[in-house]
Amino acid sequence: MKKTKYIMSGGLAFAEEKDMERLRRFSLEGWHVNDFKFMGYTLEKGESSDYIYSIDYRSLKEDEKEEYFDFFSTAGWTHVASEGNIHLFRSYPGTKPIYSDRDTTVEKYENVNRSMRVLAMPLAVLTVLVWLGTVISTGTLKSVLQVVAVILTIIAIPATWTVIATYSNKWKSKGKKGAANVLNMVPFLLFILAVMVVAFVDGSRSALHLLAYMVIGAVAFPTAIWVVMSLYHKVKGKRA
Repeated sequence: MKKTKYIMSGGLAFAEEKDMERLRRFSLEGWHVNDFKFMGYTLEKGESSDYIYSIDYRSLKEDEKEEYFDFFSTAGWTHVASEGNIHLFRSYPGTKPIYSDRDTTVEKYENVNRSMRVLAMPLAVLTVLVWLGTVISTGTLKSVLQVVAVILTIIAIPATWTVIATYSNKWKSKGKKGAANVLNMVPFLLFILAVMVVAFVDGSRSALHLLAYMVIGAVAFPTAIWVVMSLYHKVKGKRA
């Protein structure tokens, strides 16, 4: 009977290299990734092996997939799993990296950045439009739109944060580490500012406080999901 378990991802936009190194350590222990799962990966028990892992981001049409995977196979990389435009490969130490120079690495992060913008930008625009609707509406409609606006904002902020991370990765690959580090600090600074507004600024029902609570919620909500999912799968793994 096959044994499987689940591990959380640190978020590919934020911790891709750490995720790949972690998967390698699990392979050395005989746990090999076999698929993507919600906010993480499923691993299958097998023989210990020193696999290295790499991610590629590319949107593929159905008739492009065979040629795409054959190309990586020829280069020594075995396809493990795909989720949307994210493709996971594995090989052995010493295999030529999928991205071996600056130009190809930049292209990799441009691909993921393009995909994330397609999702995040419409969401951000929709969020702004709903907030404008709350300004010009009254009564019950205003209350409903406010609730929708808050929910959209809590989703839009992490999505925007992910886009920021993809820009940061692209800038790092171009050698602009200083600019990338500054960009990475923006969400954390906003979170700290939001906490300070809630703690020290009067007017708990003001628009400023509402925005501060949304920024805090946008960080706390996905973190809570991460914690719950992690605990759930740990308990499930112990019972298995």
